[in-house]
Amino acid sequence: MADYIEIRWHGRAQQGIVTAAKMLGESCLRSGKYVQAFPEFGPERMGAPVAAYNRVSDEPIRLHCRVTEPKYVLIADPTLIGMSLSGGMESSGGVTAGVPDNAVFIVNTSKSPQEMYKELGLKSKGTRVYTLDASKISLEAIGRNMPNTPMLGALAKVANVITLDILIDNFKENYSKKFNSKIIEGNINAMTRGFNEAKGE
Repeated sequence: MADYIEIRWHGRAQQGIVTAAKMLGESCLRSGKYVQAFPEFGPERMGAPVAAYNRVSDEPIRLHCRVTEPKYVLIADPTLIGMSLSGGMESSGGVTAGVPDNAVFIVNTSKSPQEMYKELGLKSKGTRVYTLDASKISLEAIGRNMPNTPMLGALAKVANVITLDILIDNFKENYSKKFNSKIIEGNINAMTRGFNEAKGE
């Protein structure tokens, strides 16, 4: 069995999931890990389904292909649940395609983990589901519906991949020249709230 963690992000264009995968990759590099971060697009239009991927390991990663058996699945737009995603993205199924029995889902929703477990159609008792209202958090923290940074915070809480402190340090260092201090602080607040507000079984 390969010694790496695979992560798959699902969302729609303009929700920031490609940026989130990149930010996770930067943060993992900062913590001394080997990492891959790459997107996969269907038709390029606003609102179109988008997937992004990460692989994280303590050893060099020799594999170079789409993530097909993710341990962690982050869903930025719950309307994608139940859809067969096409356009090159997971054409064999939807957001649950290829997941192992011990998969972990993080869903942007105001619903409970138990409700989302049923909506996802999960059957394995080893599968865990976490939920957070990342859209609400981002609207309150940064003034727009950009659920990516709250979901990064939630990932830091539920996965032994990266810490919240390293995510925040990386964001400050790599994005402070691109964005003003208000946006930086808003996104840091969104990450922290995502970490604190994610709930699961």
